[in-house]
Amino acid sequence: MAIAGGFYLLGRDGDSAPVGAGGVPSTAPSQPGQRTPNPDGPGGPGGPEGPGVGESGAPQVPSEDGYATDAASGISIPVPDGWTGESGVVGAGVTTGKYSCPGDTSQSCVRGGVFSAPAAAMKIEATTAKAAAEKDIQTNAEESYGGEIYGKISSHEELRSEAVTVAGQKGYLVRWKVVTSKGDDGYVQSLAFTSPSASGLMVVVRSGFDINDKAPKLSVMDEITQGIKAAAGGGSGSGQGV
Repeated sequence: MAIAGGFYLLGRDGDSAPVGAGGVPSTAPSQPGQRTPNPDGPGGPGGPEGPGVGESGAPQVPSEDGYATDAASGISIPVPDGWTGESGVVGAGVTTGKYSCPGDTSQSCVRGGVFSAPAAAMKIEATTAKAAAEKDIQTNAEESYGGEIYGKISSHEELRSEAVTVAGQKGYLVRWKVVTSKGDDGYVQSLAFTSPSASGLMVVVRSGFDINDKAPKLSVMDEITQGIKAAAGGGSGSGQGV
């Protein structure tokens, strides 16, 4: 899976670093199946530091053992054993299985990744969880498994489209299996729900797993989804204007 284009963690220092599917710099988490996007977007990688304000004057991200925290969304994503988690002021991500991307071996992709951000930060204006998930899934698939790194997505199969409860909130998820022209095929999932901490804020969580013996099992995607919880200290909702 490659880094999702335009999907960034907004960190405490104001530097830019992408997160999402596939390829990503060693300093930032990556999603499975995609190249590193243009880094000229908002933000940078967040660090697992305590709440408060850092030396630069930017807010720090609260940390919690075993979780990656998306401060703006007010959620924490579980970090499975052997995975890497990264918290951010706006956005969070967990990844595993870094490898050379199939379409460009100078770039790094990952076997599995799960990333969150406020829907507004991802330019999703839908007002319901179902509409947000249905709108995002195509973009998620293309940014995770399309383009130069994985080639054209020749087809997809919808595996799930249903209402769910996440972190005590009503939400909706859509999951596809996608077939690529280069490298591994993949599973992509777009999950949307209202923040458990920031009133009225819609959150989107993108997941992508390679279909490969070295990739995590699809059941792990369900485990991570079910393990998402309200972040300690609540959410800031600051991603609404990103």
